[in-house]
Amino acid sequence: MGSGIPLPSREGGCCWVERTKEERIKKELNRLKRIYRVLTPNKLAIVTPLLENAAFMKVTLEDLQKIINDNGCSDEYQNGANQFGKKASADLQAYNSLIKNYNTVSDRLEKLLPPEQRKSRLKEMQDE
Repeated sequence: MGSGIPLPSREGGCCWVERTKEERIKKELNRLKRIYRVLTPNKLAIVTPLLENAAFMKVTLEDLQKIINDNGCSDEYQNGANQFGKKASADLQAYNSLIKNYNTVSDRLEKLLPPEQRKSRLKEMQDE
């Protein structure tokens, strides 16, 4: 899911080293802070907790996406002796809840950017 980084190996090739969740969150937080550095110190104090939450949610959503892709969207269950069925997996439920919260935080953050910065951020997202 893009969480690995290539590092040279002793044999001269490259191997992928997985980043920890904390490292990935920190990297995303630094990316977001670069975008919002144009804000005044007062606004930045308000925005920082939102940035931290957004970074955590983005990385967690990436992890949940991988789990859902690997394990599927449903779990089988059994109630009693003869009642079987499928239900949405707990990971899918967590993903659905978290993506709604992430979208809400993202919308709030975007509204705090100056108008000219919003336009360039939209362009940047289109280019990603």
